[in-house]
Amino acid sequence: MAVPVILVVDDEASIRRTLREILEYEDFAVEEAEDGEAALDKLRSERFDVMLLDVKMPKKDGLEVLAIMGKEQIDVPVVMISGHGTIETAVEATRLGAFDFVEKPPDLNRLLLSIKNAMDRGQLESENRRMRQTIVEKVSGSLTPILGESPPIRMIKETIDRVAPTEARVLITGEAGTGKELVAKWIHHLSHRSEGPVVEVNCAAIPSELIESELFGHEKGSFTGATKQRIGKFEQAHGGTLFLDEIGDMSLSAQAKVLRALQENTITRVGGDRSIPVDVRVIAATNKNLLEQIEEHQFREDLYHRLSVILIHVPPLRERRSDVPLITESIAERIAGRNGLEPRPFTKEALTALCDFEWRGNVRELHNVVERLTILSQGDRITGVDVERYVHPGGSSSNPIIGLLDRYDQFADFRDSAEKLFIEHKLMQNEWNISRTAEAIGIQRSHLYNKMSKYDINRDEE
Repeated sequence: MAVPVILVVDDEASIRRTLREILEYEDFAVEEAEDGEAALDKLRSERFDVMLLDVKMPKKDGLEVLAIMGKEQIDVPVVMISGHGTIETAVEATRLGAFDFVEKPPDLNRLLLSIKNAMDRGQLESENRRMRQTIVEKVSGSLTPILGESPPIRMIKETIDRVAPTEARVLITGEAGTGKELVAKWIHHLSHRSEGPVVEVNCAAIPSELIESELFGHEKGSFTGATKQRIGKFEQAHGGTLFLDEIGDMSLSAQAKVLRALQENTITRVGGDRSIPVDVRVIAATNKNLLEQIEEHQFREDLYHRLSVILIHVPPLRERRSDVPLITESIAERIAGRNGLEPRPFTKEALTALCDFEWRGNVRELHNVVERLTILSQGDRITGVDVERYVHPGGSSSNPIIGLLDRYDQFADFRDSAEKLFIEHKLMQNEWNISRTAEAIGIQRSHLYNKMSKYDINRDEE
């Protein structure tokens, strides 16, 4: 369990020092800020369980800080502490969201009780947010179910049900596009941490020189270009789940720091010297054989054993062809709804043809093919003839450009659709590694990201 962190905001150094000594004696971690502006800077970049906030301060006073927190939706329980307390000030502080108002010099027992109650309310509000989010997910279906009734998929579902309520770390293996990310999301969703964030890091998409800053954050001025402090993914995932996707592509240097974070439940930002406690459950995934990488000295064996308490292997689609019809129909229904189209059934011949394909890109490739068939086919059903026209038995497009020529009259519409198909194809060829794909097609990473955003191209794992 992570140590609660309290931010003490007061312009008098002696008061901050006294409160720090009291709170640290009670096993709290303490951060300080000397005025309202410094407090807001910390609130925007760090995580706190409670803030003790003075009213009268230079630059921005306590009431101004409360007002800005409300506008920026910074959810930290606030206990006001002031030697200039009036009923009007207390009422205004409460209206702006303060949990309690304590006069200086504070009674120790009164102050500690107020902090405890503020923390309890913060946890209750987090629980309420989690319940509301769960209701939204159930209504909107934003969390895709794991589709399939084949024996390996049933085993995966049973494993998720058993491991999710625990704190065990999980390593998910499988080819690109099989649904490893979806397995990780369901583990988080069914865990006791579901009220907390689930933060994803695609280790293959981040240059090796930036991965440590991405994971652990950095201090201002720690390297060229570090113009301000950055909070890393470990801190962002505090109280929740950190999903390290494609961890086999992580540098050995970053692996060593991840191992230390898992051992000590603390991290240190790049360029910093302070240990920051983190409460994170790590789930990792890879499409590589980590045991082979260990033999080749490309992956740390001690980190492998830390990550692989529970192993879940997601089989390729060609090894569970009986699941293809169910997955196809589910994808088609969602695509039709997203594009404002009438859902159209697949004929038995069309589903049989799809079951025979190799699906080297797995469920992700099936998703792209179903989307193509849904958009390009003309009849009230998607038939075997449509599959033969738009997909060849290798599982990828035979000549989808011909279908685009038939469908579009305007050059701009044809160009956009063709560009989307091209980018999807190249991303799949490069296993959705953004850097490799951008280099392969001769554009900058930022340009590729813009194109993906424009055409709503993402790594949806069905």
